[in-house]
Amino acid sequence: QLQLVESGGDLVQPGGSLRLSCAASGFTLDNYGIGWFRQAPGKERQGVSFISPSGRTYYADSVKGRVTISRDNAVNTVFLQMNNLRPEDTAVYYCAVRMTLGATWDEPSHYGYWGQGTQVTVSS
Repeated sequence: QLQLVESGGDLVQPGGSLRLSCAASGFTLDNYGIGWFRQAPGKERQGVSFISPSGRTYYADSVKGRVTISRDNAVNTVFLQMNNLRPEDTAVYYCAVRMTLGATWDEPSHYGYWGQGTQVTVSS
């Protein structure tokens, strides 16, 4: 059974860092594009970052320069390193498999096999 499990969310102070993990089971991650999304209360789910099977990366403007996506094929996991966190980064973070080629990377409807999410809270 294909499954993604996110972890690494926590409560951190502004300016802090977190590394989120997206671990896959039932399939090999390096054959797929993987996206990270986030959803804050009362807001739509938005794309944060994407890594293609070839390793090409994309970032939302709101996180550029603060976030790095990477993959470790040896452990079948995609990571999201987030630095200089801000209160507006507070959200549930999800990873998912890109199912549709040719679409913009940050459209949630083109993804499947969503994980259960991990909560990131940035607050002093």
